[in-house]
This record gives sequence, C-alpha cells and structure tokens, in this order.
Amino acid sequence: MSLSRTDTEPQLYRGLTLAHTISLVVGAVIGTGVFLKATVMAQTVGSPSLVLWAWALAGLLSMAGALTYAELGALLPRAGGEYVYLLEAYGEGPAFLYGWMRFVMGSAGSIASLAVGFATFLAAIMPINHVWAEYTYHAFGQTLVWRFGTQQALALAVIILLSALNCGRVVLGGQVQLWLTILKVAGIAVIVGGILFFSKGGTVANLARPLGVRPWTGFAAFGTAMLAALWAYEGWNQMPMVAGEVQHPTRNVPRGLIIGMALVVVIYCVANFSYFYALPFSEVLTSNSTTYRDALPVAAKAAQTFLARYGATFVSLVFVISTLGALNGTILSSARVPYAMARDRLFFAAFGRVSGATHVPVFSIVLQGIWASLLAISGTYDQLTDCVVFASWIFYALVTTSVFALRRKMPHVERPYKTLAYPFLPLVFVLVASWLVWNTIHTRPLESSVGLGLIAAGLPLYFYFRKSRARTAPPAGPNR
Repeated sequence: MSLSRTDTEPQLYRGLTLAHTISLVVGAVIGTGVFLKATVMAQTVGSPSLVLWAWALAGLLSMAGALTYAELGALLPRAGGEYVYLLEAYGEGPAFLYGWMRFVMGSAGSIASLAVGFATFLAAIMPINHVWAEYTYHAFGQTLVWRFGTQQALALAVIILLSALNCGRVVLGGQVQLWLTILKVAGIAVIVGGILFFSKGGTVANLARPLGVRPWTGFAAFGTAMLAALWAYEGWNQMPMVAGEVQHPTRNVPRGLIIGMALVVVIYCVANFSYFYALPFSEVLTSNSTTYRDALPVAAKAAQTFLARYGATFVSLVFVISTLGALNGTILSSARVPYAMARDRLFFAAFGRVSGATHVPVFSIVLQGIWASLLAISGTYDQLTDCVVFASWIFYALVTTSVFALRRKMPHVERPYKTLAYPFLPLVFVLVASWLVWNTIHTRPLESSVGLGLIAAGLPLYFYFRKSRARTAPPAGPNR
C-alpha cells in the first residue's frame, strides 16, 4: 500500500512509554466485571470450582489472544490495531467491516456502558438519583424504560470531560490512565487482602461444591459462564490501536500486552477466589444480577465481611475509579480505528486529520464521544453491547488467523516478537473463539442475528468508499 504523504501534515506523536502501555491494557480490561460477574456465572454452573475454572480458562484464552496480538503489534506497529492486521492479511473488505463494527457499536457502546456504570456506582455514594423524564417503549423484543435524570447527565458529562482530556497530547491521556490504573489495582488489593486476612467467617469450606448441586452442568452452560468472564476480560485488544503513538513499539507493544494481561489474569482469579472464600455459595448466588437487581454486588458483600457497613461504600468507590480508568483507556485507544480507516480513505476524511497543536485525531475523538453520548441516553446500550460481544469474537478469531496469513505473505520480514508456542496457541484461540461464537448463535439467537446484521450493514458504505476512492487521487496510506 502507498505510504506517501506530505511532510508538513501533522502526524501522531510517539509519547507513550512501556508503563503507559501496561496501564492501558490493565486499565482498559479491568472495569466492573471482576466485581459483578461471579454471581451470574455461579447461577449458570452452580459450583464455586466451575466458576473459578471459567475465570482461569477465559484468562488463558485471552492471554493466548494477547500473545498472538503481540506478534502482530510488533510486526505492524501502526495506529488502528486489528484493522491494520486484517487489512494486511485479508484486504480492505474484512478490515472495513471490523472498523465499521467497532465505530458503530463496539467502541461507542463500551464507552456508553462504562459511563452509565460510572454514574450508577457513584449514585451509591452520592444522592444523584433524580429522574427528570421517563418513557416506556419496546425494542429488541423487550419492554424498556427510558429515563433521563442526574445519573444520565453525569454519564454525558464524564464522556465529554474525558474526550476533551484526550484531545490534548497523548502523553496527558497516558499519564491519567497510569494513575487511574494504579488507584484501581490498589483498591482491589485492599479488598482482596482484607477478605483473605481479616474476613469474619471466611473459610475454604465455602469453596466446596454445595450439596444437591450437580458437579457438571454441560459444555453449553460452562461456555455461557466463560462468555461472562470473557466480557470482563474485554479490552486487551485496545492497546495496539495506539501503537502509532508508542515509543519503541516493536518492543513495548508486545511487552505491554503480555505483562498487562498476566497481571489481569492473576488479579481476576485471586479476587474471585476471595469472594468464594468470604461468602457461602448461597450469598454469591443471591448477589446483584438480573435475578436480584436490588441486592449488593458480590464484591460489596465480600468486603462487608471485614469492613462491616462501610464495605459497600468502599467497593462503590473502587467501582467508580475502576470504571473511570476503563472509560479513559477506551476513549484514548478506540478513536484510532476510524482514524486509520480514514487514512486509507475507507472512511470520512475528517476522521483522519491530526491536530497540529496536540498531534491526536481530535475529530475522531469528538465524533466518537458524541455517538457514545447518544447511546448512553438511549436506554438500549445494554442490549446493543450484548450483540457486539458476539460480533467482536468473530473478528477476534479472524484477526488471530491473520498471524498464519502474514507468516505466509511476509515470510522474510523481521519479527521482533514471535507468538509463544506457535502455531498451537493461536490455533487453540481460534478454535475456542469459534466454539464460543457457535454457542452464542445456539443459545442467544436474537443477539447473534443483530450482531451479524450490524456487520452486514457496513457493506453498502464500504462499496461507497471504495468507489469514491477509485475516482480520486491515491490514498495517503496508513500512518506509521
């Protein structure tokens, strides 16, 4: 592909260090799932040991994906991450459909969900529960209630604030991410340490299989539990999107992915072990979930075993910090995908412009924030993001296969990092990801159909941009 462009055009600035890349991985992955998902997983498989196995295997699967992405990120250290890998391996069509899915719902849906979660958790600490308008309607086969009040206004405000912050130099966004990640990991450490050393009633006996519960509920149920855990592991793919702004990317991109994901897997497994250590299984089952909407989250219940009535407040504070860190990381990284597409003239040109003052794609960040804000107040973001999780795993599998394609297409290109246990680990990731996609089609046909529909909806736009580009000058080429 052509790499020509004018020397006077503003370019991305490589200001992110190894510490920033690690914090982007850890900060983008650890949001709210580690505090909540154990309950719905327990309800699905009915056993503490199976829940912990689901967390561990989902972590190993995510690590296998991260190890593959480490090779791709070191080989192609450009802005856009997965879009760039698909472009080089399979051409413009699959790359565009991935970027389209990310922009329309993947990135914006995650930002909207995190912003609303931030406001919801803050409401547990501060009196911000006023509702100014309410309307009941039907969408996605469900009866939904649309509300607008102080929580929704706060969600919009935090999207605007962090989007504005990330319109500054990338080093500023990286530093904010680093400190938010340090704070969230410290908060989780206090919760886990307090439970394991000071919990009243904590015992390994709580980890035993409950009486009357079958030891195995089938692969379908276990796959559903793994899918819940994988939602909590979502985000490890985001850091390579900013590879064009990482110092020494051939070294720091793979190191950031590997170190960051290793930390996340350890944190998740130890945290969930502590919940089951602190609480009887019946208490885990009846924690906050769709079935028990008014109950405390499992992490809050576990924290109360050593912090008494202050446990829920402290966990809510950690929730707020954790969600804020994940939100900042998602805003920082995700705007680089439409930027990279626009640089290849496969998206609207304005998305590919870099600010001369701050050297970041300001227009892409702003439009991403506006679209995420609309989703945040739509009342349907939960349903939509369920569909996108399915669509995302289709592309995770496809991107991972690109490591095989690129080894064939580019056999003599130097690879600063090569995937550990190649081809075993990438193959395992592709097979398990394909099984999860099939399992979701089987168990959640509505969400699967909508997810496929979202991908297909990008085809007319792809043909439009391809035809439009053919009538004009050659592309500026991807940013290096």
